[in-house]
Order: sequence, then C-alpha cells, then structure tokens
Amino acid sequence: MKTFNITAAIVFAATVTSCNHNFDRIPVHETPRAEYAPNMYVSEAYEPVTMVDDSTNKEAYNVMPYNNNSNLRLPVAGTIKRGAIPYHIPKDSLAYANATLVCPIEPTESVLAEGQVLFNRFCSHCHGEGGEGDGPVNEKLQGVANLKSTALQGVNPGHIFHVITYGKGRMLQHASQLEPLERWKISLYVKNVLQKQ
Repeated sequence: MKTFNITAAIVFAATVTSCNHNFDRIPVHETPRAEYAPNMYVSEAYEPVTMVDDSTNKEAYNVMPYNNNSNLRLPVAGTIKRGAIPYHIPKDSLAYANATLVCPIEPTESVLAEGQVLFNRFCSHCHGEGGEGDGPVNEKLQGVANLKSTALQGVNPGHIFHVITYGKGRMLQHASQLEPLERWKISLYVKNVLQKQ
C-alpha cells in the first residue's frame, strides 16, 4: 500500500508540474511540442511544373524519376478518372465507330435543347449556328466542315461523337472539354435538328 501511495504521488506531481498555467498567455508557436515523424509534415516543397534533379532516387530505386524530370507525376497506366466511361475505339477507326456506336440516350426535347446550348458554346464559332461551316473561324481558317453536306447526312451520331472525341483534319479533339454525354447530346442535336432543317 505504501508503494502504491508513493507511485500515485509521483504521477500526480509529474502531471501537475507538466501543466503550463500560462498557456493562454503564451503564443502557440512559442510553446514546445514533441515532434513525431517530422518528415510527414515538414517535407521538401516543390514548386509546381518545375524540373527536378532526382538522379539520387533514380539510382537508389532503379526507376525513372518523374515524367521528363518534372514534378508532375503521370497517372498509373490504365487509370480511369472517377465517373468516366472509357472510350476504347482508336482514333483512326472512324468507319468502325460509325458502324458500331449506338447512342445511349434518346433525343428528347430537353436533350436536344442541351445539345443546342453545347453546340453554340463549343461548335458554332467554327461550324456556324446553322452548322453550314460559316462560323467566324472559317473566315480565317478555310476548310471547316459543313454539317449539312450530303456526305455528313449519311453518318450516324456515333460518327459525330467519334470526331468530337478525337478531332479530324483541322478540328482538334474536344474530349477534355466535353463529357461523353455532352458529346452525345451535340451529336443528337446535329442529326435531329441541324440536318433536318
């Protein structure tokens, strides 16, 4: 019992003396703190999009350091963005896309209205509001496709979807600006509204 009382007294004394009674008057950054694993929160900072010399890690781990010695890491091969539906048809398979792609949505009034908004926002500056290739960009860069031409009247929405995804000729790809459903809405708008006017 005497040993227990002495141990309890020592623990109590240590607890009381370790308390800082002036804690509310001392700024937090001046109070001593124990650091456990400081490399977890005081790491070497990198400026974004800068080149780094990682030759030591390259030799140590026998791997390529970064993408062209840049800070930015490439995603793991086969990574798919959350919520994205992968599109597996290669760029040079336009005829295959035209023959096999089936639109997953119906051309309802609301879908066509959204397709018109997206077309006006992303396509009309080149193809014109009516899709006849007479947009303001065509005045500078000749060769914008007329979406009402006989050749394009015979394609299905999958063809248009594929061209929006990968681009064709002078048209650049728009996959990074438009989600797959948005591309389908534009395709349906072109087929069901512009080409039937």
